[in-house]
Amino acid sequence: MKRTRIKICGLTRESDLVAAVEAGADAIGLVFYPPSPRYVSPTRAAELTRLIPPFVTTVGLFVEPKAGFVREVLTQVPLQMLQFHGDESAAACEGFGLPWLKAARMRPGIDLVKFAASYPSAAGILLDAFVEGYGGGGETFDWNLIPGDLGRPMVLSGGLSPENVCDAVRRVRPWAVDVSSGVESAKGIKDAALIAAFVQGVRNADG
Repeated sequence: MKRTRIKICGLTRESDLVAAVEAGADAIGLVFYPPSPRYVSPTRAAELTRLIPPFVTTVGLFVEPKAGFVREVLTQVPLQMLQFHGDESAAACEGFGLPWLKAARMRPGIDLVKFAASYPSAAGILLDAFVEGYGGGGETFDWNLIPGDLGRPMVLSGGLSPENVCDAVRRVRPWAVDVSSGVESAKGIKDAALIAAFVQGVRNADG
């Protein structure tokens, strides 16, 4: 049986991080994009990561960052994976000594196979809805836009929630799912019951 991996993104509070881990999240995401309501400073992120147990991956989300800023974060925060959400080139995503994901902002006409091929060293491609700003918009996209094989692990994001994640996993069969606003009571404030329900929805889909 294939097990769909789960990432809870945009964590800002210790209690939310603990809730995500206890519910069974495989990864947690910290947002290093200052305009986001889910932004955490490197100092704050370092405090949060002290609560992460072994075998839960810590992912840092960036949007077109300067290389120096990424390196500054890495001196303070023990990230294990990077996630890039802007219009970064492959070269801009490489060189930090960590595996990385590249987000594709989904809209009609996008050639995902070509997109994935232009980031050959990415560990995976994350599919998110095209919204104003970057991520956390709570909007879904047309899953029919997803080709059968990207040649890379695919992470499904964009408007996922406890209500639709079971159907999403059954229809798309992604390697992993990524949720932020769908398990929040307010921007940047997670709800433990919603996190638990989301994880259960994925487990139900996996059977």
